[in-house]
Amino acid sequence: MRRSVPVATIAAITSAGLLLAGCSGGKDSGSGSAEANAATKGVVNASDTKGGTLNYALSDAPESFDPGNTYYAFIYNFSRLYARPLTTFKPGPGAKGNELVPDLAESMGKASDGGKTWTYKIRKGLKYDDGSAITSKDVKYAVERSNFARDTLSLGPNYFQQFLKDNDGGYKGPYKDKGKEGLKSIETPDDQTIVFHLKKPFAEFDYLVSAPQTAPVPQAKDKGADYTKSVVSSGSYKYESYEEGKQLTLVRNPHWSAKTDPLRKQLPDKIVLKLKVAQSTIDKDLQSGTTHVDLAGRGVDGQTQAKLLVDSKEKANTDNALGQRLVYTAINTKVKPFDNIECRKAVEYAIDKKAVQTSLGGPIRGEIASTVLPSDLDGYQKYDLYPQKYKGDKLDLTEAKKHWDKCGAGKVDTTILARNDRQDEVDAATSVIDSLKKIGVNAKIQSYPTSKYFSDYAGVPKFNKKNNVGLIMMQWGSDFPTGYGYLQQILNGKAISQSGNTNLSELDDPEINKLLDSAIANTDKAAREKAYAEIDKKAMEQAAMVPLTYFKVLMYRSPKATNLVSTSAFSGEYDYLNVGVKK
Repeated sequence: MRRSVPVATIAAITSAGLLLAGCSGGKDSGSGSAEANAATKGVVNASDTKGGTLNYALSDAPESFDPGNTYYAFIYNFSRLYARPLTTFKPGPGAKGNELVPDLAESMGKASDGGKTWTYKIRKGLKYDDGSAITSKDVKYAVERSNFARDTLSLGPNYFQQFLKDNDGGYKGPYKDKGKEGLKSIETPDDQTIVFHLKKPFAEFDYLVSAPQTAPVPQAKDKGADYTKSVVSSGSYKYESYEEGKQLTLVRNPHWSAKTDPLRKQLPDKIVLKLKVAQSTIDKDLQSGTTHVDLAGRGVDGQTQAKLLVDSKEKANTDNALGQRLVYTAINTKVKPFDNIECRKAVEYAIDKKAVQTSLGGPIRGEIASTVLPSDLDGYQKYDLYPQKYKGDKLDLTEAKKHWDKCGAGKVDTTILARNDRQDEVDAATSVIDSLKKIGVNAKIQSYPTSKYFSDYAGVPKFNKKNNVGLIMMQWGSDFPTGYGYLQQILNGKAISQSGNTNLSELDDPEINKLLDSAIANTDKAAREKAYAEIDKKAMEQAAMVPLTYFKVLMYRSPKATNLVSTSAFSGEYDYLNVGVKK
């Protein structure tokens, strides 16, 4: 899943300096006086108190609220309030938040046929917000629309399209297909049962169905690309109103029942999300209590960070968390001169990672990276194919210049992309530009909003080729917390799409593709993790991306919010399932 965050005079203040225990309790525990990093260790202000209005804010507008047409971790997280996938993650601190549990399904999937067939039973008595029954056919339809109507809904991952058995048969999705049967590889023998037939074994399929693409959609209520404006709720909250680019308001779903949902508590009366609010304003509103959660979960801006970390009282309300994320610069392997591996290797050596780390906010925002896999994901192995040497604070460019000479490109012009509502990402891109000038690469920055970054710009190969985009700033978090859930969509050639693409390097290496396919078919977890480490190294041998930092977030935890817990499952964000308001 995608995402990104800023300044540093704080190099000396590391995560170790922000470590401390969390607090939890009974009906309404904790006074909001928890210490720094409390939400990475436990649930802060644990409470079952109902009522009030919970306020979220976001610095831009998301690409979509449609659970089948989104790929940002914060919408995966937030959408569970109104869209229940077959499985999901149980709220818990750090790595404990990676625990997968049944959600819409009554139990985890039953595998057969050597892991090529997966069967789920959905819970009985489930209803949409209009009182109509939720059926297995609605889950099937949700997968069909989100994976096979890519000309209409292009923003989510395409795992199901890649792995379902009959997807090569020309099925064009429910908007074009005129037959009643739909996709043959998904069967619904009754209203409670759904069966997925795959081309090959997929050992981590229970993780795959945790994506909001499996949240049910009633076909009669589907409006294609406009479904985002009035999503039909299967969760504990439903749409009350939606003003595009301004505000989304959720209220209790009267047909939701705790008897059929062991995870959600349905605490606030109302949930309000304000859109396109400046990050500096969000930070101030979090501190004043008028906003309870920054939806993006990217952390405070640079100026706020500097103030928080020198104020012991305010620092106690911060959480500094890893979240299985990497900040990197993707090198476009299809745009000259970076179609030449020697040019790409020169870039690996030339980008001053220490300078980039400082632009992102210093070590508190992440340690310098050298691998594709983040350091907190199983399968990670420490190594560095392109070690950087410094003379004092100055990067030694000997290796960079040697490879650039081998590349033979001379002086070149290129374009680097970044998201304009993420100042830290723009700052990092500027640092990359400064580094590359020293070997003869003149990079020009073009920045675009988060909401369109993948649908219209960075994620559109034709746009990148037309605009000479050789470099793209990126932050990536796991689709689900395994090596496959991290690597597949950014390295597999089969994942490259014409819009909403996240394999920004456009890397299509047969060996890497084959390793990914064989790893996910292996039921031995240790063997899979060994394979993921091998894939990591092969990708770095191709110099398709420059790892910059193992990203850490510094979030301000509102003392006026309850049940706040930072979870690795959603890239270190707070788990949004049961956040409430303190009275």
